[in-house]
Amino acid sequence: MKTPNHYELLQISPYADQDTVHRVYRYLAARYHPDNPDTGDVDMFTVLRGAYDVLSDPARRAEYDATCDRTPPEKPPLSNSVDFMDNVEGELNRRLAALAVLYFRRRAAPYNPEVSLADMEARMGFPREYLDFTTWYLEKKGYITRADNSDFTLTATGVDFVETQRANIPILNKLLTTGGQSTAQRPVPQNGHSATTSNHSGTYVVLPDMRRISERRANPKERRANSKDRRVNSADRRSNHSYLHA
Repeated sequence: MKTPNHYELLQISPYADQDTVHRVYRYLAARYHPDNPDTGDVDMFTVLRGAYDVLSDPARRAEYDATCDRTPPEKPPLSNSVDFMDNVEGELNRRLAALAVLYFRRRAAPYNPEVSLADMEARMGFPREYLDFTTWYLEKKGYITRADNSDFTLTATGVDFVETQRANIPILNKLLTTGGQSTAQRPVPQNGHSATTSNHSGTYVVLPDMRRISERRANPKERRANSKDRRVNSADRRSNHSYLHA
């Protein structure tokens, strides 16, 4: 009989520390506890408890890690469902896919979020030579960092972009929801939000520089000092109006 994957059940990384195991279990246990009238599930609660009993005990966890198969099933590359080949739109899609890959890693292992160039190439199913411009652009925007060993990491700014823009960029939302399993669609911005995508008219827009946005938010006094005095402008308009009707 196949050993159940306790890490998948608790939705945590195999490298999660004990505090994370305990915190996630308490959250899920509260949801599935039989006393919960809305989401209570006796069977699910029992399975969760069994997983927690193993992972919360260092000795039992070590034994479990040594015997169970934690090799995740190989996922098809994102290039199977997302167009990376188109001259312009393909590049925009590569940026979104790279952010999605790094976001998944950051969520799974917040303190060990690095993704190697080889892993990035394999997950996207795209030659590394064609990812140079993609990663350079994202790095200059401040969404990712690149270590000397070529490992990539999603920054807090990158997390903010992914989480705030997924509702505005359909293809990003699909990448985050299904891991790229769905049919590729043209990303269409909504409500005029800027994003790495194209709109129906074929006009391409770029990722907003979140660092500049943060700087502007951090200096409200400076913005007020540089803004024009509306009262002065109002007086000027009344003066001009009187002159035109004299």
